[in-house]
Amino acid sequence: MENTDFEVIIIGGSYAGLSAAMSLGRSLRKTLVIDSGKPCNAQTPHSHNFLTQDGRTPKDIALLGKEQVANYPTVQFHDGLAETGRKTENGFEIATATGDTFTAKKLIFATGLKDQMPDIAGYAECWGISVIHCPYCHGYEVKNEKTGILANGDTGFEYAKLISNWTKDLTIFTNGPSELTPEQTEKISTRNIRIVDKPIASLIHKNGLLEKIVFKDQSEEPITAIYSRPAFKQHSAIPEQLGCALTETGLIKLETFQQTTVPGIYAAGDNSHMARSVALAVSSGSMAGALINRELIEEAF
Repeated sequence: MENTDFEVIIIGGSYAGLSAAMSLGRSLRKTLVIDSGKPCNAQTPHSHNFLTQDGRTPKDIALLGKEQVANYPTVQFHDGLAETGRKTENGFEIATATGDTFTAKKLIFATGLKDQMPDIAGYAECWGISVIHCPYCHGYEVKNEKTGILANGDTGFEYAKLISNWTKDLTIFTNGPSELTPEQTEKISTRNIRIVDKPIASLIHKNGLLEKIVFKDQSEEPITAIYSRPAFKQHSAIPEQLGCALTETGLIKLETFQQTTVPGIYAAGDNSHMARSVALAVSSGSMAGALINRELIEEAF
């Protein structure tokens, strides 16, 4: 790649990053998209609740998006892992794992999150397939099935209220002593939602499709789907390197819309939003691109 100086560098070339790139390409901005090719939903078979793309594979959506963005001549792509970043006199410099360096006036982080799988055999293999996080993304496909919630305390209670709209065959698996309050437990029981507090040993599945839960006492329970929200961390350490603040939950903190706490740096997608979905990632990316273009116009006019 001959050009190393851009108006905007987007780190992350999935849905949010590509959407931001389209906004900037249509705004005639010299833009670079750096992507390592490791999206968090790589093994998810289908994406849902995204108008015109419902039921398509995440990979197909991303490939079509990249193909369309590539039609804009001011947008370039670099395959690689952005590893470090630093502020410069005129903006920012990004260095990749292979030693390539690029500069830009503005940055957009569309880097997503890295899920931390719990120590339960089979969980990682089922993640995104039958161990799912969002009923709006996946709930319709497992409606009325024998469904579990792997959570405890307030999280388990709120999850149970939500998921009860999709199935009446629902069990909360706390994976150890229940932390639900007596009031929560009573309310759950009136809805015929069971609570199982036995520690879980493994999830038995075929190609990621759940068949049963095996507990550490060797007992078993058949199951079709489990809702779970594993711990996560930022996929990239560069926002923190550059001084971007994080929220208490570990997301990139946004000041207004997609603007981070560092001037000139924006964030879009899962790294800065609690609701993880393709549709919301696309929306936030489009907004980030438009806002950066507006900022560049104001600085030059």
